Amino acid sequence: MGMLQEFKTFAVKGNMVDMAVGIIIGAAFGKIVSSLVADVFMPPLGILLGEVDFKDLAATLQEATETAPAVTLNYGLFLQNVFDFIIVAFVVFLFVKGINSLRRKQAEAPAAPPAPTAEATLLTEIRDLLKERSPM
Repeated sequence: MGMLQEFKTFAVKGNMVDMAVGIIIGAAFGKIVSSLVADVFMPPLGILLGEVDFKDLAATLQEATETAPAVTLNYGLFLQNVFDFIIVAFVVFLFVKGINSLRRKQAEAPAAPPAPTAEATLLTEIRDLLKERSPM
């Protein structure tokens, strides 16, 4: 039972759950970015470059024969993935920059003074009682 309990403690830790949520959201975000690049950015870029569809860009290394298909170097798909990466990296950069900005604002905000300790409160009460008793 010790190993099962240890695994349960590990799996339920806050950091582990946060990481799992981040991975799931990241995977979904990756699909959105891929669609953004493939369906929104690449068609106009293809038109600007003369009706080129990046997915179709390839260099034939060996022509097809009756027994084997053609061997191609699909650099268009590579370019597509490079554009995906650049956009994801830029969005993550903006996200981290925003979080760091919020952290700086929180650090700059003056913190409330700490509550007095029990000893300080007791000493303050004693001082006030002594002031009430002493004639001035």
